[in-house]
Amino acid sequence: MKRHLANPGATQALYDRLHFSQATRAGDLIWVSGQTGIDATTLTPAAGMEAQARLAFDGVRNVLEAAGACLRDIVELTTFHTDLRGDMPAFARVKDEYLTDRYPSWTAVGVSQLALPGLLVEIRAVAVAGSGT
Repeated sequence: MKRHLANPGATQALYDRLHFSQATRAGDLIWVSGQTGIDATTLTPAAGMEAQARLAFDGVRNVLEAAGACLRDIVELTTFHTDLRGDMPAFARVKDEYLTDRYPSWTAVGVSQLALPGLLVEIRAVAVAGSGT
């Protein structure tokens, strides 16, 4: 079984500079690196949990598509929150817009900080290509 890396579009620069892949696929298994709510045009965190969660889920979707899968193929979701209790209702609303059925296993973790100041959430996922259909 060979390992394939998925670094769509501009994320290849992150791979080259920071030495990590947005996703790694081995067989049908795909591990997606943490995606955050950074606005691609300004490279700053979006304002508020809902906006950041949407950008992070968009990132997960884009990386999965580059790896040959989709959001319905997610079997495990891990989310990291700087205000776990306070932001959970807003995050859960957005999550349910992206993951509408066949819900994956999910672990939510409260953390004191993320990679950049202002980030509120980071989402990582494990998917099995083709399992969501």
